[in-house]
Amino acid sequence: MKYLNAAGILPEHLLKELQKYVDGEILYIPKASSKKEWGAVNGSRAFYQERNKEIQRLFQLGFSVNALAKRYGLAYSTIKKIVYG
Repeated sequence: MKYLNAAGILPEHLLKELQKYVDGEILYIPKASSKKEWGAVNGSRAFYQERNKEIQRLFQLGFSVNALAKRYGLAYSTIKKIVYG
């Protein structure tokens, strides 16, 4: 990320308006492109969704919350959220 001098790229009326809010400070302007959802890029979202479906399926088959917590290495409360939530 590089810094640009706003005086060199913004119209004067817009620069004066911005100076009312951030006079002499550094301002970050995020990209206009839409942000992707958590885990959408690296596949972790799909991984956890699939894991949670499997946990729900096993719970319906009769596995206890304690057994699922041990099997998946998750907290008892986390398993409860997955199966009851």
